[in-house]
Order: sequence, then structure tokens, then C-alpha cells
Amino acid sequence: MIDREAVRDTARYLKQVRPIDPDEICEYIEGTPHPAVVRQTLREQAPEIGLLEAEDGTFHPVDDEPLSTPDPAWTPERLPSSYARVLENALVEEYGPDWHTGASGDELREAIRRLKTDYYYQNDVEYDRIAALGYAIYHLPASYATPGYVLDDLRRERLLSKELSVLDIGAGVGGPTLALNDYVPDDALVRYHAVEPTAAAEILDRFLEETGQNFHQTIHRTQIEEYDLQAQGPWDLILCANVVSELDDPETVLRRAREALAPDGSLVAIAPADLNTSTGLRRVEREVTDDGFSVYGPELRLWDGLTPEDRGWSFDVRPELAVPGFQRRLDDAADRGPETEPGEFVNADVQYTHSILRTDDQRRFDVTATSGRFAKMREMETHLTERIDLLAVKLSRDLSDGGNPLFRVGDGSQTVDHYAVLTRETSLNDALRTSPFGTVLSISNVLALWNDDEAAYNLVVDEETVIDIVAAWPATVRRSPDPIQSWSTRTAWRERIESASHSSSPLASQFAGLAEFRVFSRKWARAAQLTAV
Repeated sequence: MIDREAVRDTARYLKQVRPIDPDEICEYIEGTPHPAVVRQTLREQAPEIGLLEAEDGTFHPVDDEPLSTPDPAWTPERLPSSYARVLENALVEEYGPDWHTGASGDELREAIRRLKTDYYYQNDVEYDRIAALGYAIYHLPASYATPGYVLDDLRRERLLSKELSVLDIGAGVGGPTLALNDYVPDDALVRYHAVEPTAAAEILDRFLEETGQNFHQTIHRTQIEEYDLQAQGPWDLILCANVVSELDDPETVLRRAREALAPDGSLVAIAPADLNTSTGLRRVEREVTDDGFSVYGPELRLWDGLTPEDRGWSFDVRPELAVPGFQRRLDDAADRGPETEPGEFVNADVQYTHSILRTDDQRRFDVTATSGRFAKMREMETHLTERIDLLAVKLSRDLSDGGNPLFRVGDGSQTVDHYAVLTRETSLNDALRTSPFGTVLSISNVLALWNDDEAAYNLVVDEETVIDIVAAWPATVRRSPDPIQSWSTRTAWRERIESASHSSSPLASQFAGLAEFRVFSRKWARAAQLTAV
């Protein structure tokens, strides 16, 4: 038996000096074990020592620095074919090469229908082997694509380390696992632990064989309520993907997870975009906020001390994926009646609700509203039929169905839903339409109305409304010429304004205050429009 402690001590010493070669250090170990045995021992101890295994078989210390900004950004077009083959091999082993036809196809289609129904009616979901295969067929592509979009937020702010410890609560069949494997670069070291008590773990185990050599994984087949979250912690990242709605007491689980987070760690919760699971995630988020957790994003609290009380149905939409062959075959083989449309078993849409929670009060954008400048959405009833100024987060893509573009917005104080309706687009308000989900917007001179049909407030954006981007990702998003790029720097800008008011510059008087600037902007835009005509 090899002296594992001696291997570990030798590796810790040598990693400060030069690459660790198993062929070399085997000579330093009592009994001179075979280099292959030393290599396997180093591989098993790599997460503890902080070592990366290189292609040539040597080991190097992982850099103590954050992951760099993704370039290119995470934009998957399809589920990778290698992962699709793993799932199809599992289906062939279970049913044979014609798994999508006959009784086996009917069984899988019925499993998918049952899962959809249970999710819709919020029933308890049971994952036996067949349900797990059905889930993988229908949900694997989207559950693979989603996490990278969410993690990009943290990576841009350098909040993900190259040495990353990850706890995946309710890992399921492994969509987020595969995403994480592909998301982190080759020079990152991942210590990944999955908690999954159901038959889905059998499929997850197959997929883990596809992960990279520096992606070290362990599956815990136990209920999360029985798992000691701190035993292998602290964790840099805790994932709760498509599981919050299935927990008996999600608030307690998240509070326990908070205690297991590293001081600069993040808890990332993801849910399907449908009404029940989306609003359920928001409810849980609000329950645990200020109980040691703060909201990093995307639903920023722009007013200190206030928490939203609306439904919270907000979700992002990303480009759909190419339909994988296993979905297409199962769908094509279905018996269809005269009123049954094809596509029932195809799911390539990427739509999701997410929440990022931290314990260090860091936020996606350091932006705060002040009463002297903006109206609170919580007090919208007092502003009905008036034109007002708001600071708001864009919380949806366009929700309209061919009519005026419609976007859900919030400032963290709202008690009912608020929707910005773009009735007349101009160069001064087009940021409402063009900005990404999660952008912080300054909305000036918007008309506040009540919508009885939707029991919500409509914020009418017309030719008199000016909308500026205050903060957004990606940083390349076009911002309007508003001099106040970030309200977190408003004090410094006020000093610049006061200085400019005494300047001899011909434009100084135009910028003596924000209101004067907006008047100037509108006049300039209208003049440009007249010139164009």
C-alpha cells in the first residue's frame, strides 16, 4: 500500500518549486511505488493539494486568481453530441435500439406528460428510473444551457475562482453538472459534490464519466435534509437548479446552505419560467433575504430597507437550442389525433428564473435610489395619471404578443406588478426595448396608469419619455448620452455640475442640472428628426 501522506507532503513541497512528475517523486516514497500508482494518488488528492493535471501527466499548482471574463460569452447552440450519445446509450440499454417506438416510446411519453402535469399542479414529483429518463429527454438540453448564462454574471465581476468548490443540491440527471464542466476553462480546478437521492443519480453518474480530468466529482445519494452541508465545505458555489419547488422546506435548506458558503461564495438558484415555479423561487428568495443573505441579482433592491411584495414573475429568455435527435425521434413516433400538434415532446427553449444570493452584501450593480430624485413604485397609487421619474430594473424580455412592446420592471419596493408599455419609440427611450434583462434604467417623464384587467400598473412610455441606461451587462451595451451613468456616483457628478455651471463652456449651462439636460436632449433629438425629414 502506498504511503498517501508521504505523497501529499512531497507534492506540497515540490509544487512551490517545479511541476510534479510522478516518475520522479516515486523515488522519494518508501517502497518506490510504480509511477502509475503515484499518479492515481496525486489525482485523488489534487483537490486537497490544489493541483491541476496537465496533458503530459505532470501536476501543477492552480493559479490563485479569479476566472477571467468569458470570451466568447456562454452561448451554446445545442446540447453537445457527446452528451446526447450518453443519454441515447442509456435509452438503448433500457429498451433497445427502437426505444422511441412501441410500448417503450409510449411509456417515456407518458412519463414526460406526467412530469409536466405534476409541475403545473405543484404535485410531489417521484423520480423512478423511467421518470428520470423522461426528464432527461425533455429537460436536459435547457438545463445544460441555462447555468452558464447565470454564472456569467459572477464571472464578469471576478467572483468565481479558478479553484472552485461546488455543491449541487438536487443535481438531477446532470444538466447543470455538464454545463459547469464545459463552462470552466482548462486551467481551473473544480471540486464538485452532488446531492441526489433519486434514480436520476444513475444517469448523472454516466454523465460524470464525460467530465474533464480536473473536474473531481462525488455523488451523495441522500436527501438534502440528511446531508451535512458543512462537512466538505465551505463552498464557493452552491447550485439549486430546478429543485427549490420540490423541497418540503426550501427556506430551511437555503438557510443551512448559507452557513456552508465561503465568505465570498454565492448561492445560485434556478427555476423554470412557468408561473408557479418562478414565483415560488421569488417567494423563497424574499423569505431568506436579510436573514444573513442579500440579493446579488437580478431583482435588485434599489431602495434601502424595502423588499418587493408583488408576484415576482420575472424570467429571462435566451436563444433556443437546436432540437436534439432523441427529442425529435420520440416526438415523431407519437400517435397523433386530428387536434394534436407535433412538438409535444420537443423542448429547446431556454427560459428561466434565477436568483443569486450572497452573504457579503455585494450586488450586481451598486445602484441606489433616493427620494429626492425618484418616485417609489410602492407609492404608485399617489402618482396615478401623473408623469413621474423612476429608477427601475428591467425584469423581462418583451412580453407582448404583437402589440406595443411590454416589459416588467421593478425597483424593489413594488407591492403589485409594474409594466412599462412602449407606445411610441424614439431615440431617447429605445433603451427600454434594446437593453438586456437585468439592466438598471432611469425612466423620466413616464405616465402612470392603473390596469384593472391585469390588476397592475402600466407605465406608459411615449415620445415625452426619456430612458437612460444606468448600469448593464454586457458593458458594451449602448448607453444614452445621460451624464449620470451610475447613480452610485451621483455625489461626484453633482460636484462636476456645480463646477460646470461656472464654466465658460458654451454647453455648460445646458448641463447645469439633469432636468435642463433632458430638455436639451429632447430639443436636439427633435431637431435631428426634423433635419432627417
